[in-house]
Amino acid sequence: MSAAIKGNILTPQGWVNGAIGFDGRITTIDGAAADPSSNGDDYILPGFIDLHVHGGGGRDVMEGGDAPHVIAAMHAKHGTTSLLATTMTAPPEDIVAALKAIGAACSAPRKGASRILGVHLEGPYINPGKLGAQPDYARSATLAEVQELESYAPMRLITVAPEMEGHLALVRELADAGIRVQIGHTTGSYDDGVAALAHGAAGFTHLFNAMNPLHHRAPGMVGAALAHADYAEIIPDLLHVHPGAIKVALRSIPHLFCVTDSTAATGMPDGEYMLGRQLVHKCMGGVRLPDGTLAGSTLTMDQALRNLVSIGLDLADASKRVSTNAADYLGETQRGRLAPGCFADIVVLDRNLNIKAVYIEGEVCDLTDA
Repeated sequence: MSAAIKGNILTPQGWVNGAIGFDGRITTIDGAAADPSSNGDDYILPGFIDLHVHGGGGRDVMEGGDAPHVIAAMHAKHGTTSLLATTMTAPPEDIVAALKAIGAACSAPRKGASRILGVHLEGPYINPGKLGAQPDYARSATLAEVQELESYAPMRLITVAPEMEGHLALVRELADAGIRVQIGHTTGSYDDGVAALAHGAAGFTHLFNAMNPLHHRAPGMVGAALAHADYAEIIPDLLHVHPGAIKVALRSIPHLFCVTDSTAATGMPDGEYMLGRQLVHKCMGGVRLPDGTLAGSTLTMDQALRNLVSIGLDLADASKRVSTNAADYLGETQRGRLAPGCFADIVVLDRNLNIKAVYIEGEVCDLTDA
């Protein structure tokens, strides 16, 4: 069934005031170029794309079962139309169980839920010296093991500590196999980062967090990202990264994109939740281990957008950071933009940037309890 909505439509060519028609895909965009500040109409943006999602609605990806479906439904209410289900460092059997559930969810998407495009394997191929909130099951990787894991679910993104034994060569093998490799949870140096990028690494996992910081005589992994990266993810909850550091990254990394790193606590009241095998506590908007270490977030992508605007980005640029750049990074040319022929993944916002409607492949989502 075809539908149409009216407002200020953000197209790849700029703002258009008019109507967008769609069924499962966008069919038409009619109207004239306009400055949204000249009217009071709603904003119509590409659906948000989140490449780092551990949980939401009280459920954790590592639970397996129907957890990916529940998580995808919760994030859809906040404008996320597609996502990568993200694992934790864990024993092999836990990872396999989670991947089997993710693979099943990828194959059978549910109405009103974000499309799960595949897996972001954040662990276990990270450095035990930079676990952050990850459990202590870190280990080195082999291509054969990654290929086995990929048989359970589409492996779209893997976080790797490049300084670990054998990992630099693995980065090249994974990149050649079409898997995006991100540098993260790493004790590596600036030189390690530059070498990993030269071997095919494509980005950085939650920039600034769980990596060696920038110092003027030891630039660290952060320095490698700021000097050389085209893409990196960042958590704009204004808790993981100071607004000033976000602005540094925005000036340095052309296609910086936002992720939530959301946990089971997202969308839930304060209390105790599971993050993989770790017990975490949600309090005052943050999620932490008992020792106070930040353990993911409670961020949603609509709040990420509002946070970006609050620190000075215009809405069109902020939209790219929560949608288009991530789509481009994954090679998803039919998502993350409003243009005829693309999937009808659409978010409608009021003038205060609050969500009024979400469409996923043309189907409207139920926003009850959002």
